[in-house]
Amino acid sequence: MQAIINFCEQTGFYQFFQGDNWKCAIMIVVAIVLLFLGIVKKFEPLLLVPIAFGMLITNLPGANMFHEIFFAGGHIHWDLIGGQPVTASLLADLHSQGVAENVLAPYIQQLMTAAQTTFSPEMVEQAIAAVTEEAGAAITPLEAQLQALVQAEQAAAYYGMTLSDITITPGLVDILYLGVKLGIYPCLIFMGVGAMTDFGPLIANPKSLLLGAAAQLGIFITFVGCRLMGFTGPESSAIGIIGGADGPTAIFVTVLLAPALLGPIAVAAYSYMALVPVIQPPIMKLLTTEKERQIVMKPLREVSKKEKIIFPIMITVFVALLVPSAAPLIACLMLGNLFKECGVTERLSKTVQNELMNIVTIFLGVTVGATATAETFLQARTLKIIVLGVIAFSVATACGVLLAKVMNLFLKNKINPLIGSAGVSAVPMAARVSQVVGQKENPSNFLLMHAMGPNVAGVIGSAIAAGVLIAICG
Repeated sequence: MQAIINFCEQTGFYQFFQGDNWKCAIMIVVAIVLLFLGIVKKFEPLLLVPIAFGMLITNLPGANMFHEIFFAGGHIHWDLIGGQPVTASLLADLHSQGVAENVLAPYIQQLMTAAQTTFSPEMVEQAIAAVTEEAGAAITPLEAQLQALVQAEQAAAYYGMTLSDITITPGLVDILYLGVKLGIYPCLIFMGVGAMTDFGPLIANPKSLLLGAAAQLGIFITFVGCRLMGFTGPESSAIGIIGGADGPTAIFVTVLLAPALLGPIAVAAYSYMALVPVIQPPIMKLLTTEKERQIVMKPLREVSKKEKIIFPIMITVFVALLVPSAAPLIACLMLGNLFKECGVTERLSKTVQNELMNIVTIFLGVTVGATATAETFLQARTLKIIVLGVIAFSVATACGVLLAKVMNLFLKNKINPLIGSAGVSAVPMAARVSQVVGQKENPSNFLLMHAMGPNVAGVIGSAIAAGVLIAICG
């Protein structure tokens, strides 16, 4: 009978009702909503489905698909991954770094059991009481337990004993997540984007660079706003980069500047990328008139093969010299495009566009979703980041549209302001949104290729903006 009871207590159904695990139910509902948007509404399913599924599995109580302690505090704890035991000293250090108590609590409880076995429950309780009395109201029960465990650990070491042998075996999600933490996936994604993108519209219409640059103002405006709200420079940089609607760049910047915020920022950035068709159209319509949305642009000139080959090489050299910290992203982006355009690496181009891109997208999506645990996601700071991310993205969209309207004051051949919204880096989603909104006003108007110019410029611009922020706050 006891065996049956033990089995029942180990199930996720039972654990839903233990402690704060009810928060997991909230995150599961959020994951199901995102799956609905990806599968039923078809909002960028290639991104949203793996992210939502990763969020789903990581919030199933008892599943232990993702061990956050490996990456707690924003750093990779290689010693834990390698099999070193979890110690009270390590937990105390993580707590001082601001790691959520819910993340540490299970390990503290295991260490508490070990301490009571090594010494006695009475001695452990006396140690906790002494710590509490000394600190007074300034200490929580969990902090008192942690300090008492540190003392017990030191006492055990004095007598040549080990307080606990708690070790964690890394799982599949943990191993795959290393690609995010080490900045590998963002660069590989950029290589795939470069191989799938035609830079011809940007080369044919260099004015598109201005629209792509204007959209990056959302990043810097949000950066200033975050600083005024009390975030540090590195944290503000990581939050502001969400405005570029560029998930790989957001991950790249956050890993370098604010690794502790990687989970919420990555989820926010990729979610907003997927929700481009929902967020952008109302802003575009608000800032433009019906007449402006009906503007028909002249066909673009044909770009030669030589121009398409020279462009990625030239941009790589220029950007790497101007902003060296952005070199990994830009170099991978342009290498992928060079594979596509040079005409002698067809196999490499197809591999980067298909197999490599698909594999990395799966790994990135699932692992990013897996970081959205209830303990870390359902916090006031996380909600602030999500709200600020929406603001950053909206401002970026608005800046692109408004600059196009300003340019029309001086241009003989008018620009449809809708293509300015494509200055955000979500390729080719933002360009398709410009096309869809434009055709609703004028079914014979085809803006897609015109919008690809600012869209590609936005990718380059967001990478440069990332490099600038890293150089300033790194």
